[in-house]
Amino acid sequence: MKRPLIALLALVPLAACVAPQAQQYPVEPVPAVQPVVAAPVSPVAGFGGLQSREPDACHAKDYTSALGQPGTVIPGLGVTRQYRVVEYRGIEPQEYDPLRIVFRLDAAGNIYNIDCG
Repeated sequence: MKRPLIALLALVPLAACVAPQAQQYPVEPVPAVQPVVAAPVSPVAGFGGLQSREPDACHAKDYTSALGQPGTVIPGLGVTRQYRVVEYRGIEPQEYDPLRIVFRLDAAGNIYNIDCG
């Protein structure tokens, strides 16, 4: 009597090792994502956004004789307008003023470009 009971008790844990049957769940389709379309932005009255570059509004061509000269000659040029000197690899603010003259210096400190901005 003990042997059949031991055999039965040995089979009970093995019965738990049987793989369960996979349940079938209904598959629901995923709804399609609708693209978001934004309305175009209308321009604000009185605000023009970026300023367009005007050709030589600051009269930079009047100072082309200084090209190739050291940057130390700039104060002696008699510039009557607002101007900015940008050194080689220097940090330059990004506000644009079409009436301001910009002198750009190369690595040796010489003027290599004169423009408006």
